[in-house]
Amino acid sequence: MAKLTKTEIAHVARLAKLKITSAETDKFQKQLSKVLDYFNELDEVDTSDQEPTSQTTGLKNVFRTDEIRTSGCLSQEETLSGTDRTKNGYFVVDAVLENKDL
Repeated sequence: MAKLTKTEIAHVARLAKLKITSAETDKFQKQLSKVLDYFNELDEVDTSDQEPTSQTTGLKNVFRTDEIRTSGCLSQEETLSGTDRTKNGYFVVDAVLENKDL
């Protein structure tokens, strides 16, 4: 049985940016050790006759081709007609980010 130390559990918690109590450390020590034991069992399975695979669906390309559809689209004039704040054919909006050094 894999036995993780409390130091290792604390390290994993720090990596995950988790603050855990001493009681939680004990709890996770047991749980994560069981997870590692399961992976050790999987290592014992003979997969030498299995071909490596990255996906199992057999699909080659699930993306559609990009098509420009102009029907149902607003013109630039129609799009900007709902606001008074425009400049050079664009919406004018308040700054989202500010540079405090300027």
